[in-house]
Amino acid sequence: MLGGVLGGLGAAVAAGAAGAAAGPAAASALTRTAAATDGAGAAGSGKATGLGGRRAPRPVAPVNQEAAAKFGPEYKTLPAAAGGVDIEPLIGINAFAGIEAKRKAMTDYIWKGAGPPDTQPTVESGVTAPDFASLTGVRRIDRLKVPLRYQVTATVYDLVPRRAWNRRLALYHNGHGEPFDTMLRTVQALLDRGYRVMAYAMPFHHWNQQQIADPADPAKLLPNPSHRELPPWESAEFSALTFFLEPLTVTLNYAQATYRPLSVEMIGLSGGGWTTTVHSALDPRVTRSYPVAGSLPFFLRPAAPKPRPTIGDWEQTKAALPGFYAADSDDFLDMYVMASIGPGRGQLQILNRFDECCFNGVGHRAYQAPVRDRVALLAKGRPELGRWELLEDATHDGHTISPHALSVILWDLDTTNVTI
Repeated sequence: MLGGVLGGLGAAVAAGAAGAAAGPAAASALTRTAAATDGAGAAGSGKATGLGGRRAPRPVAPVNQEAAAKFGPEYKTLPAAAGGVDIEPLIGINAFAGIEAKRKAMTDYIWKGAGPPDTQPTVESGVTAPDFASLTGVRRIDRLKVPLRYQVTATVYDLVPRRAWNRRLALYHNGHGEPFDTMLRTVQALLDRGYRVMAYAMPFHHWNQQQIADPADPAKLLPNPSHRELPPWESAEFSALTFFLEPLTVTLNYAQATYRPLSVEMIGLSGGGWTTTVHSALDPRVTRSYPVAGSLPFFLRPAAPKPRPTIGDWEQTKAALPGFYAADSDDFLDMYVMASIGPGRGQLQILNRFDECCFNGVGHRAYQAPVRDRVALLAKGRPELGRWELLEDATHDGHTISPHALSVILWDLDTTNVTI
């Protein structure tokens, strides 16, 4: 049976998320508007919203028995590593103060005490972007450039919908080597609903492939590195994690300074799912987040049906970054909670049971209820102050955001509309 999914919030609830992005005055105005229109259709969706209003039921789907028949019991039963494990002490966030302390520790490690940058990218408006040529309903594409250390530049594409903008910004983050079909299908669905979309690639992958300055000789350029080749750049003065996380911070600075979205949603696949997990924990400006096939807590990774890829790339491992993954608890369980707490915030983690790559099986069932309950406890039982759930997608055997998972994501976005 598929795992659960986040419940919807009404427009009045989601006004709190707008306050984080647009300030107290905007939040107050939005709350008044939401209260007056509770139960109205979501912008661009035609689906009912509102705490007291009627709402379209969330999509559900059965296990794909044809896919299930290809896999053994290790994909269908809890691994031994999950047995006898007390999950509660592995979740180190017990109070709001713990969230702030953990967020500060993460920020201090990434930016070495300097704090997240307050800079903005350079913007080239109205560019031609062949990777997005198949999309329809695009009014304009802007190219954002974020300069980073060691002569590295991150490129981000900002896609403006042709239809009326619904005042919401969606961040889509692709993975390490995933083809563009999932990204294009997801971005198209968002554009069709009136979202403005920023599209990101992993550092040194896809449109971010480039040379990098030698850390021992900055005048010398080295070939495009793999992530496993990044340790020489990691030092007491600099973290290579900035290659992954700074482009998101800087481009979100730009969005808030220029067109001021009322909410920010983030979706990521694989390595982009890891990035979504970390960034949404780090940056409370992200309202709702949907990491797909991107992480498991450390204690479960060796027990996955495919443990080697599930252990993760360089940026995902405690052995590579002990100063970043430094909690006595499980850092990923903590980050799931951190990404979910705050007015209008929530996270839906999506894991593919029969994923051909990684983070597969059903070991996640061991922590699903404890994380959900910890978030509910911190939110005092009020989903408008925080919510977390996990969707176990057993409809396919790919490493992708399936049509079913995308339908659930869109349902959750539609039923948490903040712009009516």
